[in-house]
Amino acid sequence: MFSREEAKKVREEFWINFGKNYPRKWVLYDTKIKEVQLKFNFDSNVAQVSLDVSSGDEVIRAYYYEKMCMLKNILLTEYLPDAIFEEHYDLPEGKVISRIYTELKGVNIYRKTDWPKVQEFFNEQMQLLESFFLEYKDIIDS
Repeated sequence: MFSREEAKKVREEFWINFGKNYPRKWVLYDTKIKEVQLKFNFDSNVAQVSLDVSSGDEVIRAYYYEKMCMLKNILLTEYLPDAIFEEHYDLPEGKVISRIYTELKGVNIYRKTDWPKVQEFFNEQMQLLESFFLEYKDIIDS
């Protein structure tokens, strides 16, 4: 088990290492749609690449989630066949968002032998998710 400070250091080391191995500028929070973000998540159980709709206003969140559902078939057939759609996704801090994601189970950020596999997963999956998002951004934001 790691102390809080040791755990923080390992997480920072992972992200620095990922940035060195895959040096590029990701869209992530710069979607130009306030309520929509692309994210990487990695903890002691799973790694995820996601598109999050995180408005505190449930009507706005539902609006953008419905837009994503309209594009679901395209996302699944042309980009991410394993994408999971969850209209009500509970974050650890108790906030509810809508999330479309792919995941790699059985990996642990504190197990450095998992890092290469997770970094490759992140790179491949986020490139596909970004390509989809950029291609259909105008529809999502209309």
